[in-house]
Amino acid sequence: MPTYRYRCEANQQIYEVRHSMNTTLTTWSELEHLTGAQDKSIPGDTPVNKVLTAVGLVKSSALKNPEAPPCANKNCCGGCSG
Repeated sequence: MPTYRYRCEANQQIYEVRHSMNTTLTTWSELEHLTGAQDKSIPGDTPVNKVLTAVGLVKSSALKNPEAPPCANKNCCGGCSG
C-alpha cells in the first residue's frame, strides 16, 4: 500500500498515512481513524489536504544496463566514498 501525506488545516501538521490508491481522506476524523492520531481539540469535520510529493524517476535505459554502476563495482567515480 502506498504512503500519502496529509496536512491538517487546524494545526498545519503533516501526517503520513498508508491506504489504497482509490481512497482519499477529506476530514480529520478519517485521518485520525487511519493514523491513530488523537487531538480532541480538532473537530472531526476539519478539512485535511493531500500533500503532493516528488517521486524519483529512473530512465528505462538504466534498467536495461546489465553492468552495475562504477561505485558498486568499487571503481569509485571520485564523487563518492565507495
